[in-house]
Amino acid sequence: MDGIICVYKPAGYTSFDIIAIMRRLLNTKKIGHSGTLDPMAEGVLPVFVGAATKAVDFCPDTDKEYRAAFRLGVATDTQDITGNVVYENSAFVPRNRLWDTMRGFVGEIEQTPPMYSAVKINGKRLYDLAREGKEVEREPRKVTVYSLNIEKFEEGEGVITVSCTKGTYVRTLIHDIGMEIGTGAVMTALQRTRSNGFSVEDCRKLTELREIFDTAPEKLKQFLMPIDRLFDCYPNAYLDEKQTEMFKNGAALNADLVRFDKIYNGLYSLYDSSGRMVALVKIQRDHSLSAVQRFNYDD
Repeated sequence: MDGIICVYKPAGYTSFDIIAIMRRLLNTKKIGHSGTLDPMAEGVLPVFVGAATKAVDFCPDTDKEYRAAFRLGVATDTQDITGNVVYENSAFVPRNRLWDTMRGFVGEIEQTPPMYSAVKINGKRLYDLAREGKEVEREPRKVTVYSLNIEKFEEGEGVITVSCTKGTYVRTLIHDIGMEIGTGAVMTALQRTRSNGFSVEDCRKLTELREIFDTAPEKLKQFLMPIDRLFDCYPNAYLDEKQTEMFKNGAALNADLVRFDKIYNGLYSLYDSSGRMVALVKIQRDHSLSAVQRFNYDD
């Protein structure tokens, strides 16, 4: 069993919880995910199964999209509603002031990772240090916010939509906007609507997957998307039957004899003679075809 299944992670579950559930439903040990979501967050969580687990570290750096609810007038140590309150301010904020402040956070910005995050410093997760009551200095990181819009806003509470690069903390974005305004702000809910090229429409709910498992578990395979769905941004390279056999046996291939969609200096999705993606490859200076990552299927 190989492929990618997008699960709609409900709030209250960790990403690890979802993997444990999917491991049982799919009856496999080879399983992983990309793009961890905090327990309070919900939304798109791509789950990689079998040979697809080899693709996790090679996910293209695609943009992520979120819907986030927020509240002005309060700041917490976790930067979301679950934390301890560290600042309060009841000042009225009109919509145009919020919008003017938000515009300053579009583009390349610097973010300091929150203490309650999975970032490692000197080998220790920040959230472990935070739970010990420790706070350490963190270096700001550059991220890019492509778009930031107000979906609704009334009486100090609202919803924004965010399109951003990987590594952007939406709760930190909200926190920083609130501090810039002067009232503070916390994230009260978060939904990831797009990740790794997958959207909410590509997702399956846990309730649906569990119902299928209880009645016809073999049908769960139909929800697995092929690995190449992840690499739509790369051009393709194609092997004939002889080249497929050579590649399978580890023999060097001359790129000049391989058929490509186009020639460029980057990665290609490599397909065997049966039409299945078998590797990510690149062309070396000596015109040999080099495998950056092979995908060894179960069948």
